[in-house]
Amino acid sequence: MSTRIYTFLFLFGLVVTSAISYFETHPGYLDADYYYAGGIQLATGKGFNEPYLWNYLDGVSSLPHPSHSYWAPLSSIIAALGMWLTGQINFTSARLFFILIAAIVPPLTAALAYTFSQRRDLAIASGLLAIFSVYHAPFVGVTDNFSPFMLFGGFYFLVATQLIQGKNLNRNWLLLGILSGLMTLSRSDGLLWAGLTFLFALWRNKKNSLFTRSVHPSSFILALLGFLLITSPWYDRNLNAYGSLMAPGGSRALWLANYDQTFIYPPEQLTPQSFLALGWDHILKDRLWALNNNLQSGFAAHGGIILFPFIVAGIIYYWKDERVKLASLAWLILFFVMTVLFPFAGARGAFFHAGAALQPIWWSLAPLGLESILNSLQKRGIGHAGNRFVFRSILIMIAMILTVYVVYLRIFTLGWGEGEDADYPVIEQVLVENGIQDDDVVIVRNAPGYYLKTKRSAVSIPYGGEEAILEVAEQFDAYYLVLEPEAALEPIQGLFQNPNGSSQFVYLGEHNDTRIYHIRIE
Repeated sequence: MSTRIYTFLFLFGLVVTSAISYFETHPGYLDADYYYAGGIQLATGKGFNEPYLWNYLDGVSSLPHPSHSYWAPLSSIIAALGMWLTGQINFTSARLFFILIAAIVPPLTAALAYTFSQRRDLAIASGLLAIFSVYHAPFVGVTDNFSPFMLFGGFYFLVATQLIQGKNLNRNWLLLGILSGLMTLSRSDGLLWAGLTFLFALWRNKKNSLFTRSVHPSSFILALLGFLLITSPWYDRNLNAYGSLMAPGGSRALWLANYDQTFIYPPEQLTPQSFLALGWDHILKDRLWALNNNLQSGFAAHGGIILFPFIVAGIIYYWKDERVKLASLAWLILFFVMTVLFPFAGARGAFFHAGAALQPIWWSLAPLGLESILNSLQKRGIGHAGNRFVFRSILIMIAMILTVYVVYLRIFTLGWGEGEDADYPVIEQVLVENGIQDDDVVIVRNAPGYYLKTKRSAVSIPYGGEEAILEVAEQFDAYYLVLEPEAALEPIQGLFQNPNGSSQFVYLGEHNDTRIYHIRIE
C-alpha cells in the first residue's frame, strides 16, 4: 500500500484520539493514576520509588518504597518521557506519547491486514476499525498500557509474518524477543508472550525439521537474548529491591479469596493453605463467575460487539495461517490465566487490558471474515460482488456509532473519573484545618489519586476491618482516614454508618458523604 494511505490513517487516528482525550482532563481511574504518578516520580528525578502505596502484597512496611511491585513500569516510563520532552509536569505532557502510539496503531493494523489479503480496500477497513475501537476508544489516549500493548502486539504479528515467510530469520527472532520483553515491561501478564515466543519457535522448528531433519536452537537463543536485553535491567532492580527477579506482590495474588483481598494487610495471610481452606466449592464458584465475566469481555470488548461474528469467521477462514493459530492460542492462554489462576483481577479488567495486544489481528480478520461470508453467499446465488463495499461500509459505520456511544457514556454520562477523586483537594483542606502536618500520611481508597491531587503521601484502605486499618496506621504513621462510600466494605460498614461510634476513630467531618477521621492508637 502507499505511504499516503498509512499517513491518512495515522492522521485520522491522531485526530480522533486527540478529540476524545480533550475531554479527559485527568487520568480518571486507579491504573492510569498509578502510571501517571510513577511517571512524575521519574520525570522529577525521584526514580522508581513511591510516596504512596496502592496495595500491600509486596510486603513493604514504610514510605517511600520501591515502585511497580505489582504493575509493570513501562507506562510510567512513557509518561515520564512526555514530561521530560516538554519540560512540563502535567497530564497533557504525560499522555503525549500515548496519543501518538494510539495514532500509530491504525496504520500498523492496516499493514498487518494487507499481509493477509494483499487488498488495499480490506486493509483500509481494518485500519478504520482500529480508529473506531468501541470499548478501547476512551482508554488508548490515557496513561495506561492499552496503546503500548496494541503497538507491540501489532508489530509482533508483523514480525511473525516475516518469520513464516522465511525472511531475516536471525533478526526477526531477536525482534520477537525484544517485543516480548517490552510487553513484559508493559504488563505483568506480558511475560506470557515470552512463553508464546518460545512455543512459536518450537512450532517453526518442528515444521522445518520435517524437511531438514534437524532443529536449530538459534531461534530460542536469539529470542531469549532479545527478551533479556529489554528485561534484565528491571530484573536487576528487583533483585536489589526484593532479593528476587520478580516482586512478591503478583505471586500472592494467586491465593485471593475475593477481589477485596488485593488490599489485604498483612499480606502474609495469603498462602496456599488459606486458599485451600476456602473449599473447592468456593474456588470453583469464583472461577465460574470469572468465566462468565471474561466471556462477556471477550465478546463485547475484544470482539467489539458487532465485529465478533466476523472475527470468528475470519479465524475459521484463515485457520491454516500460522498467525491466526498463534493469536488464538495466545487468547486461550490469556483466558485460562485470567479465569483460573487470577480470576478476580481478570474479571475486574485485567483480561480486557491483556487482550489489547491481540486487537490489531482481530481488526485485521474482521473485514476478512465479512468477505468470506459474502463469498460463501455469492456462491449460493445470494447477493453479488457490488454489495461488498456496502456491507463493509455499514460495518465500519456501526463501529463508529458504537464508539461514539461508548465514549459519550463513559466520559459524559458516567463522568470521567472514579467516585470522589475530584473532591480530594477539598478533603485535604478539611484535614489541614484539623491540624494535619506536611509529612503526615493519609489512608484513602485511591492512594495514587490522592497523591496526584494533593501531593500528600497516602496508602490504600486495607482489607481486614478496623483492626487492619489500625495496624496500617501504626506501621506507616498514617493517622488520618478518608472513608468514601464505595470504600466502606462490609467489615467497616459500622464505622461508616456510625462515625462517632469508636474512640480510636475521631470523626472530623465529611464532604459529599465521604467521612474523615483522625486515628488514635491506644
